[in-house]
Amino acid sequence: MSFAIAIIGRPNVGKSTLFNRLVGQKLALVDDQPGVTRDRREGEARLGDLTFTIIDTAGLDEGVKGSLTARMQEQTETAIKSADALMFLIDARAGLTPADRAFADFARRANKPVLLLANKSEGKHGEAGAMEAYALGLGEPIQVSAEHGEGLGELYDALRALMPEPAEEEPAQDDGEGDEEDTQKPIRVAIVGRPNAGKSTLINRLLGEERLLTSPEAGTTRDAIAVEINWQGRGFRVFDTAGLRRRSRIEEKLEKLSVADALRAVRFAEVVVLMIDAERRFEEQDLRIADLIEREGRALVIAVNKWDLMDGKGGQIAALRTDADHWLPQVAGVPVVAVSGLMGDGIDRLMRAIEQAYALWNKRVPTAALNRWFEQATSANPPPAVSGRRLKLNYITQTKARPPSFVLFCSRADAVPDSYLRYLVNSLRAAFELPGTPVRITLREKQNPFAHKRKRPS
Repeated sequence: MSFAIAIIGRPNVGKSTLFNRLVGQKLALVDDQPGVTRDRREGEARLGDLTFTIIDTAGLDEGVKGSLTARMQEQTETAIKSADALMFLIDARAGLTPADRAFADFARRANKPVLLLANKSEGKHGEAGAMEAYALGLGEPIQVSAEHGEGLGELYDALRALMPEPAEEEPAQDDGEGDEEDTQKPIRVAIVGRPNAGKSTLINRLLGEERLLTSPEAGTTRDAIAVEINWQGRGFRVFDTAGLRRRSRIEEKLEKLSVADALRAVRFAEVVVLMIDAERRFEEQDLRIADLIEREGRALVIAVNKWDLMDGKGGQIAALRTDADHWLPQVAGVPVVAVSGLMGDGIDRLMRAIEQAYALWNKRVPTAALNRWFEQATSANPPPAVSGRRLKLNYITQTKARPPSFVLFCSRADAVPDSYLRYLVNSLRAAFELPGTPVRITLREKQNPFAHKRKRPS
């Protein structure tokens, strides 16, 4: 079992910067503005030959009970309880503050090993603040600079003394189950949508706990937070993301970072769930997000949230699917699921839709069946003549899945109309049951075997 360490401290002392340094990636958002981190984030850290789980937390700060600040602190307290040890950070350049002293007492009460880190100790300006840290009574401070990677040798020595000796691993035996294990990898799912669509509430319902911060205020989520979910024996790695507003409305630097993090989660995902508010369906921004997901080539599932607020009249689900096909013809047949993240309605249907969308995204069409379809499709609707010359389509082959991608060999690739390509894509979807998944057809000209020969002189 992995050794877990939680990074704690008051806001803006560099906790997320240290987290990024230890995991070797810029996973957590970093900004000069205090209080950027809200949800707790976990990552696999490595320092030398040491590997452990590192938990980034919101800055310890006092807030009125029930407020967003108070719930952020509850998330931090949960991280402390689940950790085996703590890294308590102070800002060496700012020196000790009353908040540092108060939360040092908080760290002591946790009754867990504590490493005291004086961050931002690079140069002579951090030396005095690091010396002040002795007054906290948490032992000798380790002077580090998370931004510049200084002091990591001393941090390694302290961690080595703190962590248990790694158990010797038995050599792995080849039991011939490698392919089966490959199919059991967690499905990567990103939950995206406009602000306040209920993304975090849905994930909390899936987990059965208040893992992510929720609030009636739009924009509560900032980082793209990944959580592991097991549903009926199948693993899922689900990413909660910040709400995506129109680009013209995004002004603050922090929101730009949050949006970039959400888009990165979409590119990393295999299935993307687009959450739409049941009371404001298929607005322009929803359509833009769906188009982005299709262009990125990800499997798409539409979840219409807050369904518990609807009047319950019959035929509304069928109307939703009709609206989806009307507004999103590029992903015709996309699964649409009515859910209530707050009440838990429709969760099973949503998870089944995700599994089915993932299976279609990985689908390969048998070559013989593809050839038969191609012959029938071109016979029923031959390609049009362009500039008085007939287009010749030779054959088609599937080059890869994830999403299903095909190469069509033809005589003049630049002359094939987009409308005819759309006809082929829609015909492919109907013939091989690929509703909603992106389908790619790339045109390639078949080489003329006689092109290298010179023409005979007249």
